[in-house]
Parts: sequence; structure tokens; C-alpha cells
Amino acid sequence: MDLVKYSQDGGVATITLNRPPVNALNPALIADIDAAIGLAEDRRVRAVVITGSPHFAAGADIGGFQKSFEAGDTDRQASGLTEAVARLANLEKPTIAAVSGFALGGGLELAMGADFRYLAEGAKVGQPEVLLGIIPGAGGTQRLARLVGPQRCIDLCMTGRHVKADEALRIGIADKVFPDDDLLAAALAEAEAFAQGPTQAYAAIKRAVSRGFDRSLEEGLAIEAEQFATVFGTADARIGVSAFLAKERPEFTGA
Repeated sequence: MDLVKYSQDGGVATITLNRPPVNALNPALIADIDAAIGLAEDRRVRAVVITGSPHFAAGADIGGFQKSFEAGDTDRQASGLTEAVARLANLEKPTIAAVSGFALGGGLELAMGADFRYLAEGAKVGQPEVLLGIIPGAGGTQRLARLVGPQRCIDLCMTGRHVKADEALRIGIADKVFPDDDLLAAALAEAEAFAQGPTQAYAAIKRAVSRGFDRSLEEGLAIEAEQFATVFGTADARIGVSAFLAKERPEFTGA
């Protein structure tokens, strides 16, 4: 992976986009992101931080779009990123996107694949594809609508405007905002806390929410019950219950 740095410290994996100057998303970078997410599927990894500096990812490499026009290749421009974002979203462990600088277009779509988005105070996010005469193609209209509601999503996608960190927090794109210099350390500290937790329960929460979100209440409750039964049989459930009864702090293993 030439364009992504992957590291692991204990149970926390860090994926750092590394295509200066702005981490513009081209097929090579997207392939490396996907490969790094694949490494993070390892069961020894119990939480993931994905980041980039000074910009998380300022969007697609527009020069690649021009080449596609010239080659007549316009069918699957966003497919690689769509698959990488889905792979991130489906990781069965907590994930945090630590966003500094710009997260625009595909950059925001990538960040929305994480469970949490932590923004630096100076960060800006948005879906500006409409300014090029196109629309988001890797989940922007769908994941953004689920975060901020359909009407606000339409506003952001139709205007293409940049959203500052304070507004992103207010409308639900960001979960937390930190001073620029504190962002990565804060994200890593929270990832470490997750890495000490009941990984199987975290995974079950993600499955229950994602599978039940668009279902009827009855169907959602059935999905929740199924996931509860699955988690109730784990080693961590026994550890958690025993520790509670003994008035001790549980030492979860992730199993």
C-alpha cells in the first residue's frame, strides 16, 4: 500500500490516507484504502481510526474524470469507493473517522462509512459534486440523508456548499469537534477505550441498527432479539455479568 499508512497499536488500527497534498481520491488510493480496511478485519483489531492530514480527503481526483470522458468510460466511476465505504461500514468493531481540513465529496462519503465522525475545529465537509454537474456516487445522497434528514441532505447536495465543523456538529454530520491539534490524539484515546470493550456486543449493535432501520417495528424487534441471543452466548457476556455481580470492572476479551 503506497498511498495509505496502516499501523496497529494494541487493539487499535490506524488507517492514514497519504496522497499529498489533499488526499484526492483516485483508483490507486481507493484500492489502498480498501486493502487497509481488509487488514483491519483481523479479529485482533478491536477499533479503527481512519484519518488523513492536513486534509482527510478533499474529494475525487477530477483529472481522472476528464480521462474517463475522453475514454468513454463513464459507467462505474464510483464503484470502487462505494465498495470501500461499504467495507468500512460493515467492519464488526467501532470505527472513527478523524477529519481535519477538507472532507468533500468522496471524502465525506468515506467518513460517513465510519460509526463516528470526529472533526477538527477547522474542518469543512460537504457534497459539492453538483458544482461539476454530477451527484454523489458513493453513498452521499443516502448516508447523508440518514444522518441529517432528507430535506437538509437535498439542501447540501443541491447547493454543494462547505459545512464548517460547528454546523456539522449541530446538524448531525459530526459527533464531536476537537481543537485541530488535539483531534487525532482524542480519536485514538476513544478508540482505545472501545478496544477494551465488548467487541461482539458492539458488532451486534451495528447489525441490529443497520438491518432493522428500514423495517417495521415488529421486524426490527425480531432482529434485535436475534442479536441479543447471539451476544448473550459470548464469553464477554459472562465476563460482564460476573464483574457486575462482584462489583468489579469487567476485563472484556472481545470474544
